[in-house]
Amino acid sequence: MTSTPGSAGPTAATTPPPSEPPSSVRRFSRAERWVHRTTATLMLLCVVTAACLYVPELAELVGRRDLVVTLHEWSGLLLPAPFLLGLASPAFRADLRRLNRFGPHDRQWLRGARRRAHGRGERPAGKFNAGQKIYSAWIAGAVLVMLGTGLMMWFTHLAPLVWRTSATFVHDWLALTIGLVLVGHVGMAFADPEARRGMRTGSVGRPWARREHPLWDPDDD
Repeated sequence: MTSTPGSAGPTAATTPPPSEPPSSVRRFSRAERWVHRTTATLMLLCVVTAACLYVPELAELVGRRDLVVTLHEWSGLLLPAPFLLGLASPAFRADLRRLNRFGPHDRQWLRGARRRAHGRGERPAGKFNAGQKIYSAWIAGAVLVMLGTGLMMWFTHLAPLVWRTSATFVHDWLALTIGLVLVGHVGMAFADPEARRGMRTGSVGRPWARREHPLWDPDDD
């Protein structure tokens, strides 16, 4: 079959190939990464200064106890500030709603996590898996308890002696627990380079997102 002069031949009009989906997907906004980094910095300062106050060897090495106490108090007092400022971000608020919802697939994820050691068990997850939801809820509650007990210890006129003694006990032991949980959190982050990339740059690879968070549709964000 031939074409007439001045007209396009039957093979002249070609359909453009379908575009490939991008290899990376957006996971966190700039505001969310800022909240995470600032909170991590304040938390690290709290932990380091607490260690310098309670471990004799570190206290002797650092010295200047009054300065360490001041840094510890103010870093703890400012710890909720990044969260409160982050509420101005729609993306941050949307992810808070996701973290606050625990569905049937999260229970399946927990069962799958227990069976993973035996090489079986599916772990369906949305943008956040059940482990991340539990961690975020626990650390948020722990920070509030630490803030309340810390204020009782800082402003001694706020409560009677027996309350301050109890607050000191709770504050010290919860601080140790937080330190251990943070070590686990950092260890899991180092074991997953793609998750670290998501918090560092805001984007993750699409294959990783499909594998680790199969119920999450990045195009809906």
